[in-house]
Amino acid sequence: MPTPTDYLKKGFLRAIEPAISLLARHNVSPNAITTAGTLLTIAAGVVYGTGHIMTAGWIMSVTALFDVVDGEVARRTGRSTVFGAFYDSTLDRVADGALMAGLTVFYATNRVHHNIYMMVICLIGIIGTFLVSYTRARAESLGIDAKVGVMQRPERIVLLSAPQALFGLFWNGWVLIGIVVLLSVTALITAVQRIAFVHRFTQHPDAKPIRIINDPASPPKNAGISATRRAQS
Repeated sequence: MPTPTDYLKKGFLRAIEPAISLLARHNVSPNAITTAGTLLTIAAGVVYGTGHIMTAGWIMSVTALFDVVDGEVARRTGRSTVFGAFYDSTLDRVADGALMAGLTVFYATNRVHHNIYMMVICLIGIIGTFLVSYTRARAESLGIDAKVGVMQRPERIVLLSAPQALFGLFWNGWVLIGIVVLLSVTALITAVQRIAFVHRFTQHPDAKPIRIINDPASPPKNAGISATRRAQS
């Protein structure tokens, strides 16, 4: 069943169709688009750290464009590759870490909004965010599609952009606090959901055989397998 995020993505794709067509027509490298989007996200993390929350939110809103366009351009130009998927997923982790690190610095250094508890929550959020991506990637290496959970990457990007762009430090920063707490808690919940999903799958008597990637007896995967460019998230 389609989720609200799926409907939003379809609407967003229709809105940016001219930009996608232009980039595909000029054969722009999907990896270059991915790199540009990551650098812009890192910039947003730096701006978060300086306390300009609303500005960072608007920058993050722009990065959502790159997050969708690279995959679409890759598909339309026939440049979807295994390395492209790996590169996109790796830089997504860099971007996620930069955003939460920026918020950690904000709560550590801002004279008005300094909050040791929020620093800890941000650090928990970093751990949770990386666990979300790792649990899915590790499950897929075992032949299990563990794309489950209450908070995946598209939702994280929306929560780290739109509310901040619209509200900034409204209500003395409580809107931002609520978003960060929500992101951190749901990231941990999602990681636990994926662990539970894999556990149930492996305990099911009809579960298909899985291959442990660090098993020296296992043959390597075909290097020519098809791959999408979207990140494991």
